[in-house]
Amino acid sequence: MASTLDTGLWLRRLTEAPAHAPRLVCFPHAGGAASWYQPFVQHLQGRAELLAVQYPGRQDRRSEPLVDDVRALADEIAPLLPAGRPLHLFGHSMGAMVAFEVALRHEPDHLFVSGRRAPQVVRDDRVHERDDAGLIAEVRRLAGTNASVFDDEDVVRMVLPAIRADYRAAETYRYRPGPDLGCPLTALTGDADPKASVDEVERWRERTTGEFTLKVFSGGHFYLSDNRSAVADALTAAR
Repeated sequence: MASTLDTGLWLRRLTEAPAHAPRLVCFPHAGGAASWYQPFVQHLQGRAELLAVQYPGRQDRRSEPLVDDVRALADEIAPLLPAGRPLHLFGHSMGAMVAFEVALRHEPDHLFVSGRRAPQVVRDDRVHERDDAGLIAEVRRLAGTNASVFDDEDVVRMVLPAIRADYRAAETYRYRPGPDLGCPLTALTGDADPKASVDEVERWRERTTGEFTLKVFSGGHFYLSDNRSAVADALTAAR
């Protein structure tokens, strides 16, 4: 049975896999946690060793200070990536930017980015500056979290600081021109994502000299929830 034990504060092993299988490190979206990737276990078991990143300030790391800077997160995570297998990185939304910055520090064998426009494409989003009601309204709009969770005032007080800090990290991030990646890069997105158009996602091809692939799925920002099997196939077909 796959171990769900902590491999450190930052990385949680959710599946095991044969020695030849890649190690897939997954980075959550704004407000997300390592457990968000648990439903992918049944689709990836035996096909990849799945490690999910746990950012500070949520769940069992709730007592730790929040980190509201993408590069600071990457600085912490990159040195922790274990060797011994082909390394694949996957990040969704804010997680795509963290995965990209980690890749700049520790180039993987394959980078997968999801639900996020290319880093050089800037939108002046300021959701993190809204009041609590405005922040909750945005999260509800994207349907990334069961809306009923925000009916519980205690839960709201617990999760909002992490959501706000993550939105601040994602919205204040600015790409710094420099050497591009050389690894294959696959960009995935939903065809009705209000946070990233297909054209904006396609521009990820400019960030690598390696092979680029664009995969478009039916759905919005959290298209993954309705396409887990197909997404898992895309993540494990690439080498």
